Amino acid sequence: MTARTQLLDPAVGKAMSALSAAAKKGLGDPALAELVVIRASQLNHCAFCLDMHLALARRHGVAEKQLDLLAAWEEAGDDVFDERERAALALTEAVTVLTEGFVPDAVYERAARHFDEAGLAHLVALVVAINNWNRVMVARRILPGGYTP
Repeated sequence: MTARTQLLDPAVGKAMSALSAAAKKGLGDPALAELVVIRASQLNHCAFCLDMHLALARRHGVAEKQLDLLAAWEEAGDDVFDERERAALALTEAVTVLTEGFVPDAVYERAARHFDEAGLAHLVALVVAINNWNRVMVARRILPGGYTP
């Protein structure tokens, strides 16, 4: 598979990076942010982003058990993911996979119980940002292994 690097204009990449950084900073929890972007990247099959964000998650102290069980977070148990993490992951999945329709009210309301208005806005922005990155990287066929912290 050959990379298609021509698909990302530098100005677009800079804007996407700024959105990602602002969303992460506003969320204020680097470990949770990495869980969110990893889960979206799993759903979008973006190997490059998975490789990159798994490395970042480890640097931010995310537990290996959480990383191991993230794809099955709903079944993993309360001792692995707390309710705030579960609410964020449910919203991540709902915003990422729109083939079933809109984000369900129950999912949004669940997240709203754990995040204030600004936190919720940053969480949604982070999910939007990583979905954007996933689509660009998959379209460009960027392979894992090229990220260095």
